[in-house]
Amino acid sequence: MATWPGGRRYAATVSFDFDAEELWIGENPANAERPGVLSQGRYGPTVGVPLILQLLRKHDITASFYVPAKDALHHPDAVRAIVAAGHEVAHHGFTHTNPTQLNEAEERDELHQGLAVLRDLGAEVTGYRSPSWEFTPHTLDLLEEAGLRYSSNLLDHILPYRHDSHDLIELPVSWILDDAPHFWFANDTWDKTIRSPREVLDVWRPEIDGIAALGGHVMLTFHPFLTGRPSRLAFLDTLLTHLTATGAWIATAHEVAEHTRAEGPLALGDLALADLAPGTLDLAREA
Repeated sequence: MATWPGGRRYAATVSFDFDAEELWIGENPANAERPGVLSQGRYGPTVGVPLILQLLRKHDITASFYVPAKDALHHPDAVRAIVAAGHEVAHHGFTHTNPTQLNEAEERDELHQGLAVLRDLGAEVTGYRSPSWEFTPHTLDLLEEAGLRYSSNLLDHILPYRHDSHDLIELPVSWILDDAPHFWFANDTWDKTIRSPREVLDVWRPEIDGIAALGGHVMLTFHPFLTGRPSRLAFLDTLLTHLTATGAWIATAHEVAEHTRAEGPLALGDLALADLAPGTLDLAREA
């Protein structure tokens, strides 16, 4: 069973991908000339981030924000506010470009340009999340070369672990606990349906409780332009309350990575249905 600080039964990280205008430009460079499209991303740093910071302060929770550096240049006050509030700021690309579209030199430039911008804004950057949750054959080498301590990109576990070939801790992510598959809707995605916060809560809470029963690590991934909407802030408020009530050690990605580095390999506990939340038990029986 994984050992978490304070004897907590499981760990959780509340993370935000800061993605603003660069998200849309990275998806399609022509969007740079489309103010309506870009305004969707601009909502995040101008409205979503301030509201999210208020909510995190209410719960006394420190979160991790993954920031594309060009978005930081466009919205430096939002990044400074995140740093001033004591939250972690980590690397999310210079532009919001999938690394697999770059050669090794370009990927290195993206990494180092991004680090310089974020550090100039007062961030102590130790972690990296790819704009696409994807690597190239060079990514881990470049992260290690740059002195970064952890990655949060792969989807292969519910515990952090050390990469076999590199001195980097991996903090796995998952689509099920990412707000984008549930809430994303944009000008070019008319085939998608906007889900209600209640529906998404019914998806997320059993997954959180299942990870908790195994003593794992819950990595929640939000985007301020999505979860920073008023109705979804209530959804976030409910989730933060749930993490606290169910005994999570709530820590930044940096803190979880350093704990994992100090503890060595972590192991999951035995799954006992009696340890799962009542809602999860009901779902298991229905299945």
